[in-house]
Amino acid sequence: MEKQQDRYRIRKEFREWAVSIAAAVIIALLFQKYAFAQTEVRMNSMQNTLMQGQRLIENKFLYWFSEPRKGDIVIINGKESDKRLVKRIIGVSGDLIDIRDGSVFLNGHKVQESFVKGRTLNNGMQVPFRVPDHKVFVMGDNREASMDSRTLGPIDLKSIEGKVVFRIWPLSEFGAVE
Repeated sequence: MEKQQDRYRIRKEFREWAVSIAAAVIIALLFQKYAFAQTEVRMNSMQNTLMQGQRLIENKFLYWFSEPRKGDIVIINGKESDKRLVKRIIGVSGDLIDIRDGSVFLNGHKVQESFVKGRTLNNGMQVPFRVPDHKVFVMGDNREASMDSRTLGPIDLKSIEGKVVFRIWPLSEFGAVE
């Protein structure tokens, strides 16, 4: 009789552990899919802000409650490109983008961009360009080596996966991303 009770207790405890572990795994997967995720920079289009090989944390639920803003660094994962891209938002719906003399002009005013590497050229894009509704205009900080809205066109808001908020690797660069 005592052996049966021991086996029952062991089975019960095993079930409790299995359910707890399964719940933790499911919660972690849901958290990564819908809340925060880790991503790696794979290209050099965001130099000098982000370098190849750096690991980032993206906030995936921020844009459920607010619209993307100029200056946000975002992860793009949509129909515009077959690759996930990391880019900076330059303009939002209704903004007028112009590129002249190696600089960006937003709604008629020259944008001060201390983070930019290289000259900004229009890369064949017709300027000035008005950003359509429900879209954003993005560029990489390494303007001479970036596949962005100048070649891809405006990015649909639905293609924005999340906002880059934190750098976790390398440790010497650990901290918030601006």
